[in-house]
Amino acid sequence: MPDIEIISTRTIIRPFAEADASDIFASISPEITRFMAWDPPAILIDFEEIWRSWLSSLAELTDVHLVARGGKTARFVGIVGLHALQSTTPELGIWLRQDMHGMGYGRELIGAVTTWASKCTEIDYFVYPVAEENVASRRIAEAYGGKIKDKQEHPKYSSVVYHIPPVR
Repeated sequence: MPDIEIISTRTIIRPFAEADASDIFASISPEITRFMAWDPPAILIDFEEIWRSWLSSLAELTDVHLVARGGKTARFVGIVGLHALQSTTPELGIWLRQDMHGMGYGRELIGAVTTWASKCTEIDYFVYPVAEENVASRRIAEAYGGKIKDKQEHPKYSSVVYHIPPVR
């Protein structure tokens, strides 16, 4: 699985590599993490602890953090997480650089990753938790046939949990 390369309309999506760390860290902000369970790391060394765990998860094939870069520019666009890979109900997560919001990248990336994952492994459905107030992410789930199956409370926000069908 580490040899993953997913091509979408405007991006190339590959597993996180150490060389991606500085671009990602530079794009993390309080605005980006407003609807996430974690807060932005204060310094690059704090982020290193996080991304090293991503590499371990990839090696163990439990989770993959996929980095999307512009197909023509190689500019960092965002990250799609695919968690609980050994399950038939893996969890999706996504965040984009602030200046990429509102351009359709979220829908494009989730579509590309769900299509790829549906072809690679047996999927009953994708779990996609979204902050209730995050209308853009909710629209992504709904665009792919996602239905709300649960609600959850988090310290920073309330969320709804969508189940998105696999691509057949």
